[in-house]
Amino acid sequence: MNTVDSLLINPFLGLTHADKLKVKTLGADKPQIKIEQSTKDRGKGYTRRFTSTWYDRIEWLTGSASKNALFCFPCLLFGGEVTWTKTGVTDLKHLAEKIKKHDSCKSHLTNMLKLSLFGKSDIVQQLNEAYRVGVRKHNAEVDKNRYILSKLIDCIRFCGAFELALRGHDETEESLNPGVFRGLVDFVSSIDSAMETHLKTATVFKGTSKTIQNELLDCMLEVIRDYIIQQLRTTDYVAIQADDTTDVSTKTQSVLVFRYIDGNCKVAERFYCFTHLKDSSAETIASAILNELNIVFPEQCAKGKVIAQSYDGASVMRGATGGVQKKIRDVYPNAHYIHCYAHQLNLIMEQASSKISRVKIFFSEIGGITAFFARSPKRTEILEQIVSRRLPRGSATRWNFNIRAILLIYEFREDLLECMSTIANCGDFESNTICEAKGFSRTLDDREFIFFLFLFFKIMPQVDILYNQLQKRDFDTVSVQQATTDFVTSITKIRESIDSLDSTLPQECTFVNRRLQINTLTQEAKEVCDIIVVHARERFAFTKHLVSATLLRSDLFESHDKSFPAEALAETVEAYPMLDKARLSTELSVLYGRRDFRQTTGGAMALFSFLCENNLEKSFSETIKLLRVVITTPMTTAESERCFSTLKRVKTFLRNTMTQARLNALAMLSMEKELIKEIPEFNKRTIEKFVHIKDRRANFLYKLKI
Repeated sequence: MNTVDSLLINPFLGLTHADKLKVKTLGADKPQIKIEQSTKDRGKGYTRRFTSTWYDRIEWLTGSASKNALFCFPCLLFGGEVTWTKTGVTDLKHLAEKIKKHDSCKSHLTNMLKLSLFGKSDIVQQLNEAYRVGVRKHNAEVDKNRYILSKLIDCIRFCGAFELALRGHDETEESLNPGVFRGLVDFVSSIDSAMETHLKTATVFKGTSKTIQNELLDCMLEVIRDYIIQQLRTTDYVAIQADDTTDVSTKTQSVLVFRYIDGNCKVAERFYCFTHLKDSSAETIASAILNELNIVFPEQCAKGKVIAQSYDGASVMRGATGGVQKKIRDVYPNAHYIHCYAHQLNLIMEQASSKISRVKIFFSEIGGITAFFARSPKRTEILEQIVSRRLPRGSATRWNFNIRAILLIYEFREDLLECMSTIANCGDFESNTICEAKGFSRTLDDREFIFFLFLFFKIMPQVDILYNQLQKRDFDTVSVQQATTDFVTSITKIRESIDSLDSTLPQECTFVNRRLQINTLTQEAKEVCDIIVVHARERFAFTKHLVSATLLRSDLFESHDKSFPAEALAETVEAYPMLDKARLSTELSVLYGRRDFRQTTGGAMALFSFLCENNLEKSFSETIKLLRVVITTPMTTAESERCFSTLKRVKTFLRNTMTQARLNALAMLSMEKELIKEIPEFNKRTIEKFVHIKDRRANFLYKLKI
């Protein structure tokens, strides 16, 4: 609103008092303008051009980029010479003379004085000693009120960080359960004399009401989001992660997470918001995501900054013609779709456990054993007495639970047999429990069950390693390609060792089904490994826009040096047109030719950090761009799952009927507590927003010191 064009359309004298103060605070606009003037002197031609150094020399000088003319900022506000307020000055030859003449003009000096004194108290009052004393007292009261407000913000931050309900059922003075927030405030008052005095003497503003709590939560959320948006607008590339779920209050909630490289050259995954959805259709989800993206990236921001979008594998998300990813890509053309690799791993293991009937039965027996103990505290007590461990409940979508169950049953099979025998021979249990215990005893001693137990005891640690790697926030495409390759190699080695697996089984176990031959089990075990390998290669195959990872794998540098991957480079540049193909080819050739780079580990992040630490960003500018793209591209929606975990806890423990704004504020305080510590003067920023929401009866705004 301080630009020349804006002030010509909306004159300063017609603005509200608040807007006038804002214009004064912003000061004169100093745009880059192009004024050229060609003249001849003594037969020679000269071209004069306007430079920004004039702005530094003349504080009141401003300009209009659209008119390519110079104006006087104070006269533009309060009125003055037409040349300096309406038409503008473009004569560079006589500019110094015009400025000198205008600078000594009476109307100009009057306008300078008006601008300087605008918003300040009357001169007579300023010269009055009593007024100065009053200002000092007022500002001292503001200091005290802001200190109290900062302590209240600290109490709310504590509750949010540990997902504690702020309010209790009864917040009266006599209540024994006023809530955690009131309890914290009382505790702070017991060790802080200023807070204690405030709570005892406050009549206008006490700060403990639910209205104040809600307003502070809103301000804190706004401060954090402003900081995240500032980082998103300054970083080179951004990826989005989104997912939807039904929370404990049966509302469909969509979560939006941003992934980018922050100012410290570290990978950041930031929770942004939960959005209530009326349904789970592609149109609804895409509209919700685009609405938030339009706030973060306004029209002037380059749409090519969003380079990836990651969801689960549901058809509503990945649909090629009407899915969420297609609707997002219509607006952000470089936002390539990435299917979450953690979901891919779950699907691979589901295929391996469901295609063969005996394997399917094996996993149902594993689930039956864990459920047998989980359903009864009495059985759990015997389990803890003998095994000193509890068995986890199996889950089809979280393979780490199945992994833990198999590993524990493998390690404590003999102890579990003793548990089943104890339960079967104990007269305190019902007949159904005794029958189940005897059945599980036969299962635990069955050679077929033990065969698959030994097989998956070898397979599951490899699944666990890959699963844990996929959950890391800083996992990039280069690392995931290496990890999935290692996974396939490990499963292949396990397949090759299956022929000797029978010799490792306990000799005392026998087949319940005597007609079953060990050759049949061996064949089915190999089939399990084949299913895992085939589906892993298919599902973990890199699509066209992810082939860029192969350009940055250090273990391939030697082969790339001998035969440059021109096809992979071409596909990479096609997917990311912001890259300079010729320069990138040269830079990569240099890296491939260095032997020391071939020994590096740590994926793209390690190479990126090395180049940045050695000030090589400009020398290898295109490689840095490619590294930023690769690192920013998310390989899993693990952060979305973490957000949903927080959502369920917040909705369960706080208030199921809370508004969407409160939900987002409390979730943000919980998930981004580390980020809050990084925000400079977080409490002060929150206070500034709080005091400007509306007029306050208490004094929070400083008066001008004299």
